[in-house]
Amino acid sequence: MRFLFYFFLLIPFFPDSTFASDTTNIPITRRIFHDKIKEEQRLVDKADGRLDGLVKVSTNPDVNIQVTDALIRKINVLRNDIEINNAIPSNNDKVRYLRYVEDLLKDFLLTWKTHQLNPSLAPLLVNNFTEIMMANIKGENMTPLLIKVPYEVGEINASIFVENPGYHESKIALFREFCRLHPDKILQNLAPYVDEPFADSLVIAAFNNSPSQLYTYAQSTNSPQGMLIRKIEDPRLQTVVKLSTQNRALFYFPFLDDLISGKKAIDEIKKVAGTSNATYDSVGYYRMMVKTEIDYYGRLVHGDTPVAMFGANGLLDMLKTKGYQHFIYPINVLHENPNPAIRFGALQPLTAQELYYMMVLGENDIYTSSYKYSFDRMIQKMGPHPHGDSLLISLNFDHFKKFIKLAASYNKLDEFLKTMPENSEKLMQAFVAKLETSKTLEDAVDVADSYGSITNPDLQKSMLQNVEWNEQRCIKEDNERGKKIYNLLKTIFLSADPKNGIDLAKEIGIPPIYTVDYNYLADDSGRIIEQVFFYGDKDGKASYASFMTSFPHTEWRVTQKSEWTEIKSIKGKPIYIYANLPLDNETDKDAKAQADLVNYLQEKGLRPTIVIHRGHSYHLPYTIDQLPSTAKIIMLGSCGGYQNLKTILKYAPEAHIISTKETGAMNVNKPIIDELDNTLRVGKNIDWRKMWATLTAEFNHAPQQMRETFEDYIPPQKNLGALFIKAYNKEGGNEDDE
Repeated sequence: MRFLFYFFLLIPFFPDSTFASDTTNIPITRRIFHDKIKEEQRLVDKADGRLDGLVKVSTNPDVNIQVTDALIRKINVLRNDIEINNAIPSNNDKVRYLRYVEDLLKDFLLTWKTHQLNPSLAPLLVNNFTEIMMANIKGENMTPLLIKVPYEVGEINASIFVENPGYHESKIALFREFCRLHPDKILQNLAPYVDEPFADSLVIAAFNNSPSQLYTYAQSTNSPQGMLIRKIEDPRLQTVVKLSTQNRALFYFPFLDDLISGKKAIDEIKKVAGTSNATYDSVGYYRMMVKTEIDYYGRLVHGDTPVAMFGANGLLDMLKTKGYQHFIYPINVLHENPNPAIRFGALQPLTAQELYYMMVLGENDIYTSSYKYSFDRMIQKMGPHPHGDSLLISLNFDHFKKFIKLAASYNKLDEFLKTMPENSEKLMQAFVAKLETSKTLEDAVDVADSYGSITNPDLQKSMLQNVEWNEQRCIKEDNERGKKIYNLLKTIFLSADPKNGIDLAKEIGIPPIYTVDYNYLADDSGRIIEQVFFYGDKDGKASYASFMTSFPHTEWRVTQKSEWTEIKSIKGKPIYIYANLPLDNETDKDAKAQADLVNYLQEKGLRPTIVIHRGHSYHLPYTIDQLPSTAKIIMLGSCGGYQNLKTILKYAPEAHIISTKETGAMNVNKPIIDELDNTLRVGKNIDWRKMWATLTAEFNHAPQQMRETFEDYIPPQKNLGALFIKAYNKEGGNEDDE
């Protein structure tokens, strides 16, 4: 019955009939406006890469059917209703409402492609639009209708009905909701609302999120925000005002809670922060932050959240920044220096605790060799008889799950556990326990990634048993989130052993993980579209030059435009590659080239299913922001940790992800990309196991450093963290549904 329901529901969506459902006579003077709506419907349909009458926005077919129904059938009903609604008497009014419908589709497509709107909200968007239109016809205030829907939906519809009598009231209501969702952006958007009675409370909300964001505005005494901040009689805000007059003021924000309470004085911090780089004690400053973090975290676990512990320029943020600046970067950049005393000289003053924080907060930046030396140095600094449990206790177990994940990733977990033989099993139990209580899936993803890195069968067995025990615990407690998390982890762990014969894709209901079919990547013209993001720094230009050597003129036709290069196969299957030129990044010419290329591909109906990021990890967020939802294979350097991985799979939920534990390397990226492109060019499907076996055989003959770099790359079928997120989302879970 369910099949028949969907079959009949989809009949009017097939391409020949999708945009022709006119149920009333339309005057010739208004047909053009209906045609414009139909054209927008066609663009929406084609946005997923195929003009097939189905708008695919999700891996869930039920969601796709509901979205298609809203954007096709309901829009057709709506535009025909406008024609027959006697409450819209004049031609001009009917035209105006038809244009509103056109704007709705345009705004949907734009916000979907720019990742400002979850496209699965389309049914709610259209329903809310319809309700507001009916209220608008009656001259009623639309605000009550806007505040009951998600902000993104309300913002689109409010921007369409600008003549509604409740427009001003609705904009205030939406701004307050925006501030609730984005407290880090309150002050930069507050100026038009500083005289509103709620303005003080928003400034305090901004402070609670990240006190340092008040710094610039507190300095700007003549700005509307600056004047408002100075008028608020809150001692915490006045401390920020006082700090804003200090030289190197941002160095003081990590200690703001201690400054407010009087536990620390400005002069005490100034001794290590200095008044300039010449008087700055980098080790002393980092040491003070580590001691403060240990103290703050001890308070946090007892329910007391210190001011400025989190957020931009807060304690954790500054610990990460300074750890990279003063310790990780210097040892990474000297990775070819064979003398350990020179390469790792920056680490010599650090204690075991300080090395620990440097590693766990530098997860996305530290090289493999840098991590391994830092780990060994940490063990050495623990003394002749190191006790890992004593170290963790001294840290209040701060970030211990991230530490275990990293140790597993770099094959150091066994070594660490041996330093605490009596408590090692308890530590691993704690690592796996209570994952359902976390506000995000990050801890669960770390558990999945750790299992994929562990080679010790006894440790693997222990982790699996701990997961199974916690699953049973959650079943007894009837905790749905916990049952889902632990059941998925158990299934993923068991599937990692071929002897268990588990087809993970079928078991958890996600697309195949070992293979990618050529036709799955091709558009409705049989072409595979690939987009490559380059950046205009020195390394980006070198990377681009290396990339361009992969396309001999006997097999590929290369055409250079002013901002990008087009590479099209002339033998075999049609593979179209578009790579932006690595233009100057200091003037943002590379960013403009990327944006113009994205717009060009959209205008031409070219939907990339392969996306390659060729740039440093700090460039990755810019690539992710432009990631097409049609991407099925994504190649990164370092994926930049959990937050980036989560966002990638939110924007491209079916993506197979190739990443590396550390930064990508040009001489490793090139062979992987060549193997991928040439396999598809001859019309073969991608089999990750075979492809990786071929690459492994090639790199076995490479120099040791290149071989070890390749070994840090993770093929899609072994990226257990990504598989976990895919499976969790497929099961109807949402990280934000706690």
